[in-house]
Amino acid sequence: MVARRVLIVFVLPVIFSIIVGSAVLSDVLQQPGRELNMWPMSYSEGGSHSSIEIIGLSKQYAATEPVEIQVKISDSSFSCGDLYITIYSSGKSDVITQGGFFDQCLESGSNIAPVGDIFSKIIDTPGSYEVVVEMVSKQLQNISARGTFTIK
Repeated sequence: MVARRVLIVFVLPVIFSIIVGSAVLSDVLQQPGRELNMWPMSYSEGGSHSSIEIIGLSKQYAATEPVEIQVKISDSSFSCGDLYITIYSSGKSDVITQGGFFDQCLESGSNIAPVGDIFSKIIDTPGSYEVVVEMVSKQLQNISARGTFTIK
């Protein structure tokens, strides 16, 4: 008696919602111009013709020296938005540290972010690391760049 109620109250609604959700998602994805993009990210290497560039990143740091960087943004459509800086263990997807700077509105005449601040983290484990910077505009467009460094 109790097992039947558990089946009716808990299990059948889960099965029903999976079936209905799959049917709705399948129908939406059949429409022209629709695609499933679970992690919308695009990376571009920081350079002179990139719209975002990492400033102050050295190739090598001591274990007691902080990694301090700023970001130069040359695309005027990214004058306001959120800046995310993440450091990964190189070659792996392990996040070592990250920082978020929200509502970054670039001051006129300056295209350096974070505004009035510097990303500064100490990594004390020797190895190779990758830093990824991403700026997400108020219109939810994003630009990003990456760089690598080592800790000795």
